[in-house]
Amino acid sequence: MTNNPRSVGIVGLGSWLPDNKITNQDLMKLVNTSDEWILSRTGISERRKASEQDAASDLGLKAAKRALASANVHPEELDLIIVATVTPDMFFPATACLIQNNLGATNAAAFDLSAACSGFVYALTVASQFIATGVYNTVLVVAAEVLTKIVDWEDRNSCILFGDGAGAAVLQPVAEGYGFLSFDLGSDGSGAEYLQVPAGGSRKPASQETVLNKEHFLKMNGNEVFKFAVKIMGDISVKTLEKAGLTREDLDYLVPHQANTRIIEAARKRLGLTEDKVYINLDKYGNMSSASIPIALTEAVEKGYIKKGNIILLVAFGAGLTWGSAVMKWAM
Repeated sequence: MTNNPRSVGIVGLGSWLPDNKITNQDLMKLVNTSDEWILSRTGISERRKASEQDAASDLGLKAAKRALASANVHPEELDLIIVATVTPDMFFPATACLIQNNLGATNAAAFDLSAACSGFVYALTVASQFIATGVYNTVLVVAAEVLTKIVDWEDRNSCILFGDGAGAAVLQPVAEGYGFLSFDLGSDGSGAEYLQVPAGGSRKPASQETVLNKEHFLKMNGNEVFKFAVKIMGDISVKTLEKAGLTREDLDYLVPHQANTRIIEAARKRLGLTEDKVYINLDKYGNMSSASIPIALTEAVEKGYIKKGNIILLVAFGAGLTWGSAVMKWAM
């Protein structure tokens, strides 16, 4: 371990999206909705759907390989793999262990982290501590979700929102002054009932009754989640910048959780950013929970919107209720 914390940053990124698209027109055949209704309330036009055979580890593995290639890191160089997901392949073993084996990361420890849509930011925060303290040098963070497998396709309020995908990031020590500058994590369990899968755990094990009652599908109180998100996204964004000794004027680019265009717009206005300083891909992919931010971040970097030295803010909210944000000076 090191006495002085090391600077830690992202040195490689990768993402993976299933080929199969579900458009708003497709959903109109399943539930009573319309393209206009969905667009006006969410901003979503289409979303991706994994095949029947693919699980979270399959999507995560493909994103992980791309991130490793981007960072020029070999699997055996990994010290730790953290997977953020609410749709693991199974209760146990951890999805991270399955990815570790399939990658051939023979020297890596592995575990899963569950913070819903905030999961990627939570995982980055955890991963960075291992490197900052000198415990590890190279950590892979994967966010992988197959939400279409826990969506009730007869519930028009939720089935329109979610899609599948995976994103990954490789973290290593970086030059002093670059990388992560501050984090802010939080939770409010009093809102746990607003977004949950009620059955399947130890509280309410799977039974014929829970299956018939559709209690293994995602349930959401959209109004409550929306109110929470609009307030928390702006609040924690400002707070995390202040922790880093920065102001809104210092911020170059915002990569928010992709849940709803109205929520993102509220955060943009709170930060005083122009539209070209915020990355949005919600229209193409829907809400991919923990995978939303790493996929958006990968795309923003690949398109040249984010450059070395830029001040970047990641911000998310999710079931729990949880929230998380990170400010960094881009090191790639």
